[in-house]
Amino acid sequence: MVKKITLLVPVIVFSIIIGVLGIIFVPLDIKNRNLDFSVGTIKIDKKIVSVEIADSNSERQRWLMFRDERLGPNSGMLLVYDKPDLYSIWLLNIRYPLDLMWFDQDGSLVYTVKNAQPCNNILDPSACTFKNTKPSKFVLAAAQGFIQQNNITSNSKMDILSA
Repeated sequence: MVKKITLLVPVIVFSIIIGVLGIIFVPLDIKNRNLDFSVGTIKIDKKIVSVEIADSNSERQRWLMFRDERLGPNSGMLLVYDKPDLYSIWLLNIRYPLDLMWFDQDGSLVYTVKNAQPCNNILDPSACTFKNTKPSKFVLAAAQGFIQQNNITSNSKMDILSA
């Protein structure tokens, strides 16, 4: 039993180190690869917002990662899921704070996070992972301050105008 543990511990430590280095030193061709998200328009209350739409698994996984340019004041990234559920957002490799809004299938706002900070420590994802408490079908990520600037409240509604 002792021999297995003495072999297993270094293998686990080595695997963790390789994984962390792989995340930190992602090749530039992967970092700089821009996905062409479809573009649409939504309305939140009376505010028109231009959005990039991530509606496939690969687009939702990649979304704003490695992107240096910030979202504009009247724009955002809309993550669209197949069915309502609890969806967590991990801000790994995101370069700036975001306002996050979860909407249900009817477009009603069900949860918000203002000024969500990106990950500073990849070994502690709890500080940069955000999850809704009520089922949602859409997650809107916008620039920090979007919720306050646009008077988004718990009664806000989202309508998809074009996708």
